[in-house]
Amino acid sequence: MADPAWVKAGLPLCLIGDSGTGKSHLLIGIGTAIAEAGMRVRYTTTANLVNELAEAADEKKLGRTLARYGRVDLLCQDEFGYLDLDKAGAKLLFQVFTEREERRAIAIASNAPFSEWKQTFTDPRLCAAIADRVTFNAHIVETGTDSFRFKKTQEKHRKS
Repeated sequence: MADPAWVKAGLPLCLIGDSGTGKSHLLIGIGTAIAEAGMRVRYTTTANLVNELAEAADEKKLGRTLARYGRVDLLCQDEFGYLDLDKAGAKLLFQVFTEREERRAIAIASNAPFSEWKQTFTDPRLCAAIADRVTFNAHIVETGTDSFRFKKTQEKHRKS
């Protein structure tokens, strides 16, 4: 994933796994490698992105904000699926995916398996459309269920 070919092809990346399995670290590491290869990368959490889009819409600057996110080669979106989004927030996020679809790469890290995305995106059609765009021709990496942090905490307590 450090090779920028997938980014140049505009392909998505989905990192799926439970909390503590290294998704954010992988997302940041991959983003850093792509940036070091000379490409433009932006990292954000889903909540921050939706909040920024909502504020831009309120200030009549949504088009400009969407265009800014559309120009980066790789958009890294962390904590995807952690928060339930209202319909307006989900629609704003959908616009980002649509703007980037098959032209610019997007990478997401989610602790929710695809089957649980309907809890984040409560509109079934919108959920299906977002999942469709994020997974089409995607690299899907499952990071597992065993928390690295929990394991380290257990090891620390055993040594004490």
